[in-house]
Amino acid sequence: MSPDPPVDPRGPRFAAWVTTAVLAVVILTGSGWLLAAQAVVFALGAFAGLRYAPYPILFRTLVAPRLAPSATREAAAPLRFAQGVGFVFAAAGAIAYLAGIPVLGILATVFALVAAFLNAAFGLCLGCETYLLIRRLTTKGAPA
Repeated sequence: MSPDPPVDPRGPRFAAWVTTAVLAVVILTGSGWLLAAQAVVFALGAFAGLRYAPYPILFRTLVAPRLAPSATREAAAPLRFAQGVGFVFAAAGAIAYLAGIPVLGILATVFALVAAFLNAAFGLCLGCETYLLIRRLTTKGAPA
């Protein structure tokens, strides 16, 4: 599988808004199944690639054609890492909800919700920043 090409930075923010809405509904309803569906969305982005993830597909097909072309691009690797982090929290939360441990489900969902909201509202991708920090700490002299 070839690496994902650089992406329009507006796409991840769109995806973060959709994710924020989904996670807010999970908090309001306590639906472990909805959180499990969000975990699948994260897994597709992290493990199959951003081109296969549902929210980026929605952005590319419905939103991007209505916008002026973006002059900038961002690397996909940090975004895929962030999707992996989201997957871990969503999967843990879904398992907790479905196992009858709603407090743990809520806690995992809140962590994912805060991260998604920060990305959506402020463009601060915590998973991306973590990826870049790990790269700096583990790769001598190589740019992130």
